[in-house]
Amino acid sequence: MKPEIHPQYYSVEATCVCGNTITTGSTRPTIQVDICSACHPFYTGQQKIVDTEGRVEKFKKRYAKKEA
Repeated sequence: MKPEIHPQYYSVEATCVCGNTITTGSTRPTIQVDICSACHPFYTGQQKIVDTEGRVEKFKKRYAKKEA
């Protein structure tokens, strides 16, 4: 490996918005994540309702104008 061309590698604590922290390695000094394994519905088994209401209706309404 060539000297002085590689980025600095840090041991950091990745912090989730739920408050969970995970120790990992990164080239960035700090990491903030939106979702982690402690709060992700796939791992917790709890369904979180995400507001997707109206996505299909909005799509149909937008393209119905072009057909008419």
